[in-house]
Amino acid sequence: MSQEALEGAGCAVESDNPVLPFLRQDRLPHIWCPGCGIGTTVNCFARALQDSGMKLDDVAIVSGIGCTGRVAGYMNLDSFHTTHGRAIPFATGLKLANPKLKVVVYSGDGDLSAIGGNHFIHAARRNMDLMVVCVTNHTYGMTGGQTAPTTPQGATQTTMPYGNFENPFNLPFLADACGAVYVARWTVYHVRHLARAMKEGLAKKGFSFIEALAPCPTLYSRRNKLGDGVEQLKYYKAKSTIKNGADTKDVGLTFQGDIIVGKFVDRERPTWLDSMNGHLTKVFPGKFTPYGS
Repeated sequence: MSQEALEGAGCAVESDNPVLPFLRQDRLPHIWCPGCGIGTTVNCFARALQDSGMKLDDVAIVSGIGCTGRVAGYMNLDSFHTTHGRAIPFATGLKLANPKLKVVVYSGDGDLSAIGGNHFIHAARRNMDLMVVCVTNHTYGMTGGQTAPTTPQGATQTTMPYGNFENPFNLPFLADACGAVYVARWTVYHVRHLARAMKEGLAKKGFSFIEALAPCPTLYSRRNKLGDGVEQLKYYKAKSTIKNGADTKDVGLTFQGDIIVGKFVDRERPTWLDSMNGHLTKVFPGKFTPYGS
């Protein structure tokens, strides 16, 4: 029924989209292609912020370069659009400068795991108090569809026109092995699960990593003859199996193969700042005031 028909029948209609307060509405409409999954992840993130009850002034979002990197500019938060691959070190500095902030890194698989890969592994090793959301679409979407570190073997890209022969990263395994305290993967078909994971990541103290699988219909899907965004959602639905607590070494992705999703890691260990404060308190007994307290 239309909104007019519902109102005529005496039904209460909520005309305001609950996500809009979390967006810079003057920046809309967005630049993402029809069928792109990035916007769906933004909807999930906005709902996670809403459900968390956090004040928007207490959250900052940092992104790098690429299609997903545009997210920071659309969120109604203190946001920073950094250079290629440098979102995590910038976010680290922001967090240490103001430990009371919840700092979110939101970027694509190419940005975070290629030029930003070294920063990724060391932030997880140090257990920096960041939530990192990685939208994985297996390609460099903004610059022409080149092979990314996550491109499955056999997939065709502009720089691998006869099929990718390189072994891709298993990002949840990489994050887990480096020490992340929270690791989850969902697809943009699993919107409620993804929103809940983001809410949990916002509440988690330490390095949280959430991988969101999303279609890139314009470049990745078209070049590999996978159909539009709807066809990829059907694939996510048909091929995904929820295995919470799965061993991350077993969740690697193949070209249009089975997908293991779920919350894989949820543990506790001291953050980098906690470790520094604890160490210096012992080194300088009675003389050191813990930073950020």
